[in-house]
Amino acid sequence: MRSPAIAAWIALGLGGVALPSTAEAQEMPAASPGDPAVRADAAGDPLAPVPEPDAAASSDNAVQLTNWIIQSGDNGGLPFMVIDKVAAEVFAFAADGKLVASTPALVGATPGDESVPGVGDRELSQIKPEDRTTPAGRFVAKFGIASGNERVLWVDYPTSISLHPVVTRNKKERRMQRLESPSPDDNRITYGCINVPTAFYVKVVRPLFKDTAGIVYILPETKALNEVFLAFQPQREQPAIRGLSLNRAR
Repeated sequence: MRSPAIAAWIALGLGGVALPSTAEAQEMPAASPGDPAVRADAAGDPLAPVPEPDAAASSDNAVQLTNWIIQSGDNGGLPFMVIDKVAAEVFAFAADGKLVASTPALVGATPGDESVPGVGDRELSQIKPEDRTTPAGRFVAKFGIASGNERVLWVDYPTSISLHPVVTRNKKERRMQRLESPSPDDNRITYGCINVPTAFYVKVVRPLFKDTAGIVYILPETKALNEVFLAFQPQREQPAIRGLSLNRAR
């Protein structure tokens, strides 16, 4: 069963220093169509309705980090996403901190918070199971071209980690069934990339990031929050939470 759900974080005013600046974010590279380590595919589920945010499962770490992002302005006035690997959930926020939508996701097959050096330069067949991790951290994300001339949201280009529609080529992997299951326990299947339903990618991710870079925060699972996000500070006062619910299953 998934963890207790929180419907939405209320939109708050942003302050603080923008890290990185929009100009810095715009300098991110686009991938070469021939990049051998690209892990993306445009295939996916039909464009079903995007679930309402009140179905979102969220860990305490996700709530703590999101509150800090909004109150500190760490997103620098850019749209952002918070990815919870343990709960296998993606939360998408507008630049002002309003929760736009959330969705289940597929993540790296192996638990871990770092990418193995050089993994982004390997062919998929050369990536060992123990190296198939989704790294934790704060990443400046931007759309770029991947293998097959497909556009993906590059999260960490050097390690070839992107967010893209769920890959359904290999039927034995049952990726759609994994996304639709009520438990996050079977959502570890990828080589490190984040797979989301096609509807979420088209209706939420593309509009939020199409004209700008954004920030992607991937929560750690083996480290503490302040080990990965060095500026993180627990907030003494939590912002008002709108639409609180305690649904324990999808």
